[in-house]
Amino acid sequence: MAQPLLDITRLEDAASRLRAIAHPMRIAIIDMLNENTTMNVTQIYNALCIEQASASHHLTILKSKGVLGSRRDGKNTYYFLKHAAITQILDCLEKCESQMRR
Repeated sequence: MAQPLLDITRLEDAASRLRAIAHPMRIAIIDMLNENTTMNVTQIYNALCIEQASASHHLTILKSKGVLGSRRDGKNTYYFLKHAAITQILDCLEKCESQMRR
């Protein structure tokens, strides 16, 4: 029996991750974590000037889709990028956008 050309489950997972990062605030969180390696919720919402509940909401979505990981240290939870490739996707989109403006 021949293997299917497309792995539908893999494609659905990738699409789900792309939908998760397709929000300006989540892109900002990813950019910050790319520069700072790990940050807790307080650092994130202070840097973005948003409410703590909003930051937690976005972090939960990114974590549930496998974009972010987390680790607890006492009362704080620190978030980090699980895969550097996420920032490469954003870099690619930025390059495409700059090409389209020309």
